Amino acid sequence: MLEELRGLLILQDRDKRLLVLAKDLAKLPQEEARARAKLAGDEAAVKHAKDALHAVELRVKKIEMDAETRRTTVKRLRVQQFETKKNDEYNALGHEITRYEKEVDEFETQELQAMEEVDAFRTKFQEANELLGKTRAVVETDLAAIRDRHARMLEQQNEVRSERDKLVQTVSEDILPLYEKLLKSKEGTAIATLHGGKCTGCNMKVIASTAIAVHSEKEITQCENCGRILAMDE
Repeated sequence: MLEELRGLLILQDRDKRLLVLAKDLAKLPQEEARARAKLAGDEAAVKHAKDALHAVELRVKKIEMDAETRRTTVKRLRVQQFETKKNDEYNALGHEITRYEKEVDEFETQELQAMEEVDAFRTKFQEANELLGKTRAVVETDLAAIRDRHARMLEQQNEVRSERDKLVQTVSEDILPLYEKLLKSKEGTAIATLHGGKCTGCNMKVIASTAIAVHSEKEITQCENCGRILAMDE
């Protein structure tokens, strides 16, 4: 194999590794976003449970206030009933007292039902908090792993770039522009091998003169179909 072609193959290997690293690095923000999305979902569940608990607690307080208002009214009416000397007024106050006492009973029933709801919503809130705690621990572990992978990939990327910079210096200035142009246009594969008379880059059969030129290994030869530099399949 031409020494220059051997050097290009090594260079292409480093460039492919850089492409893979770049793609993997580009995926990390998406992985981080997915991890944080899990946390956001449980945080929303906790907020929803907290808001629901707060709403029912406010309802309990309102019922208590309404019931206490009725009890105060009953006490006032009883005083008025005790002080009045008129039978019709006494009876009217008695009807009012009965009505308000009935409302107090209804409010007390509502309060008991609402208190049961408070207990249920408090349980849901606690469960949501516990789940959030577990999810947060998992997400923090995932994020730490992502940060670790990011640091390691950056280190690898710097090492491969350093190797590439040294390899580029050994490539002929006449060939390097062609190689870099093909690297961009052929999705990271500037050099393909010849296997069974076919270019492994485009999987097309090359003409006889091209195959002979590749086998002779005297000069850089390109596939007439896709333009990739051809090397013998070893």
